[in-house]
Amino acid sequence: MRSAHFSGQDGPSLRHTPPGAARSIRLALLIFHLLALHLLALHLATLGQQAVTEDQVKAAYLLNFAKVAQWPASALPDGPSPMVIGVSGGDEDFLAVLKAVVAGKVIGTHPAEAKAVNSPEEMKSCHIIFFRASDKKRAHAVLESVPQGVLLVGEDESFLRQGGMINLVRDHGSVRFEVNADALDRSQIHLSAKILTLAKTASAPPRIAASNAPEEGARPVKHRVPPDYPDIAARSKLTGTVQLEALVAPDGTVKEVRVVGGPPVLVDAVVQAVKQWKYQPASNETREIVKFSFGPQ
Repeated sequence: MRSAHFSGQDGPSLRHTPPGAARSIRLALLIFHLLALHLLALHLATLGQQAVTEDQVKAAYLLNFAKVAQWPASALPDGPSPMVIGVSGGDEDFLAVLKAVVAGKVIGTHPAEAKAVNSPEEMKSCHIIFFRASDKKRAHAVLESVPQGVLLVGEDESFLRQGGMINLVRDHGSVRFEVNADALDRSQIHLSAKILTLAKTASAPPRIAASNAPEEGARPVKHRVPPDYPDIAARSKLTGTVQLEALVAPDGTVKEVRVVGGPPVLVDAVVQAVKQWKYQPASNETREIVKFSFGPQ
């Protein structure tokens, strides 16, 4: 089997191609790269002798996400500034692989660069941050403090629920990716619809269809953690609506939660999630009504 090579170049010269057509050709080539990467990942498990390691596949994904994502100008202005991919947690081996993959690559006008990041302050200089599974506790603590315009990628099953944007997952021996579209929208980082269709569709328990219906004039939620759909509820296909009243401090943290109603097996999941919410600051304590409707989508 031939090894796939991602050069970071756009292929044939587009110098004399009209701008609109050139953009379409570049996007098509990048989508082709991701498709090729998918095929490579899907075949890793069947190789008698693995020609490509899992670390190399994940590093290639990160480079291709850098190519296909569109950042707001405030996060990545035109010019020769580097496109920085930070790695939080893990060992030096993966960082060495990533540095080899991005070496010499230029994304638009931006040279690609990889480095380790160990603090929220270091993360502010990144455009992509990859949180290793060994760093999931710190990931949960810093996700809401990472500035807008940073693409957050992880490899832990709870990463998307915590507010991450893309998660690299093992799927029948290969590596694929899942996407949290809501978190991407809030970050103002855009991926084309064609690329999003490549994302793995979660097939585990039924997804939660949740609606938050606060009373008029209620404070907006700054950081929202969706509740886990309890296994017992998933097995019995239980649906229903949980309603809570949250006492929110002036700094936006939830001080206490009072249950108004809902199926008991679902109530605890919502209470534990809402306790982690962060509202916009206000001058006084407020009481917010929260409603969640559970059901497979």
